[in-house]
Formats: sequence, structure tokens, C-alpha cells
Amino acid sequence: IEYIEDFPETSEPVWILGKQFSALTEKDEILADVTSRLWFTYRKNFQPIGGTGPTSDTGWGCMLRCGQMILGQALICRHLGRDWTWSPGQRQRAEYISILNAFIDKKDSYYSIHQIAQMGVGEGKSIGQWYGPNTVAQVLKKLAVFDSRSRLAVHVAMDNTVVIEEIKRLCMPWLDFDRGACAASEEPREMNGALEGACALAEEETALWKPLVLLIPLRLGLSDINEAYFEPLKQCFMMPQSLGVIGGKPNSAHYFIGFVGHELIYLDPHTTQPAVDPNEDSQFPDDSYHCQHPPCRMHICELDPSIAAGFFCQTEDDFDDWCAQIRKVLKP
Repeated sequence: IEYIEDFPETSEPVWILGKQFSALTEKDEILADVTSRLWFTYRKNFQPIGGTGPTSDTGWGCMLRCGQMILGQALICRHLGRDWTWSPGQRQRAEYISILNAFIDKKDSYYSIHQIAQMGVGEGKSIGQWYGPNTVAQVLKKLAVFDSRSRLAVHVAMDNTVVIEEIKRLCMPWLDFDRGACAASEEPREMNGALEGACALAEEETALWKPLVLLIPLRLGLSDINEAYFEPLKQCFMMPQSLGVIGGKPNSAHYFIGFVGHELIYLDPHTTQPAVDPNEDSQFPDDSYHCQHPPCRMHICELDPSIAAGFFCQTEDDFDDWCAQIRKVLKP
């Protein structure tokens, strides 16, 4: 594992989740940006999963933790914005605390290891079994339904296909697409009190689109990543909508957040830390949720071909822009 101290002294740009940095002049900014991502790792001594199950996820939870990281990044973009940075030791913003609370290792947190492991049973995974990127994507989609505060629309695009209309229906469920975009559906949804038709929402721009988390499970080769995918994959990290990529070999999943040259930059969940218990005023020690040593790097050719790429579209314009960019990436 190489750290940023020996970060290449290169004029090649460093890209992290849609933001460009210079390795020569912005090392501190790169480090601050990486440290601000939520870092979820193995934990020990939490409540037993399912009441009698494991009290640690060491050895099996790495892909579940990567799922938490990619969704945590979506929630940060949703509630705090991509440019938000974490400042250690300060009293943190309420929005940030409530995001972190959603991932605490307890059975009733929205996206806890308990919820992910138990929801996985319905996907055919027993508790303590290793997940692939697709399983964790399906589970996050099911769990997001209960998070009424964030109102995320999570879509998992299967078979390498993004159906634009399907996503628009998901993110704008109150529109009736068959009768033109401004027709209200048969039973108008209660939104902000009474709703006389979707056009009444025009001023309430935010209500028009449920923020989208788009997860795309992909297979970029058979046993090794095919070189043809190097550039398109790198371009995914350059999009402003990027949530990064989860992937890795069985028993060794990573959360990839960017690249420099042919090296991917990632956060590694393979560190076991004690579970954290928030205290009464819900201010809790959050240092262990931020990776404060420089991020790991690996050559893109070492990436396991089975991944899931994530994107966040706060607005319909973000999604339309994403569609236009992906078309460019896919142009032969």
C-alpha cells in the first residue's frame, strides 16, 4: 500500500469524486477532501446482529462497509453538498450528525451493518456471508425507502442498461408520463398540502424531483479488467455526479474515490475499530469515521472486473447532464 507521502510528483491531474486537484500544489486540499469522506470500517463489540448473531463484522463485512461509504457520500451531497469538508474536534452541524447516526452499528439505524446484513437475507445471503457489489446495491435500494428524511430515489441499473424513462418515473412519481409531463396522476399525491396537478409544484422546484442515487453494477472483463475500460472508468470519477465505485476481490472490497494517472485512489475498510456509542446530546466522537492517514492507491489493472459505479443527481438537470456525459464516454 502506497500513501500520499509518496504521491507522485506529477503534473497529471488528481481526480476525486468529480473534483480536480494538482498533486504539485494542492496536497493539503487533496488530503482534506479525502479525509472528509465518511470512512466505514470493520467494527467490534456492537449489539449482536439479529439478537444472537455476530458482534463484529471483521472478515466478512468489507463490501457492506463499502456500500455504507458510497451511500454516505450520497447523503453528504444531498444534505451538505459536495464541497463540504470535515473539521476535526469541532462541534459538527446537525445535518452531519444525523447522517452519521444513520450508519451507527445499531439495529435501528437506517443503514447500519445490522440492517444491511438482515436485509441481505432476502437476497439469499445469510448473516456473515460476503456480499458482491450487486447484492449491496440491491440492499441499499430497499433500505433507502425507510429513510423518509432524505427521500432518496435509489435505482440499481441491471444488465448494463439505464432506462431514462424508468428513472424519471422513479424520481417524479407524481407525474403521469402517459398524459404529458404536466398532467397530474389519477389520484394526486399529497405534497405540501393539496396538489391540484403537478404544475402547481413548479415553484417548489425541490419537490419536483426525488434526489437520485444511481448504482450501476458492471462487469469490466472476465477474470481481469479489460484495458478498453480504463479510460471510461476514469471518466466516471471526473463527472460532478460521481459517487465513486465499490468493488474488489472476494474478502477484499474497497471504496474507490478517484485516480491519478493509472492509479486508483481508495478508502479501505479492512481495519477493525471498536463500535462507537453516541452520547445523550448525540454529539459523539467521530474521528474514527474519517480516514486521517493518506489514502491508498493501486494500479487500475489490479481492479477486480466486478464493480458497481455510483452517481448522485440532486436535480433533473443533474440527471440530464449525466445522460449527456455518459453518451460521450460511450461513443466508440
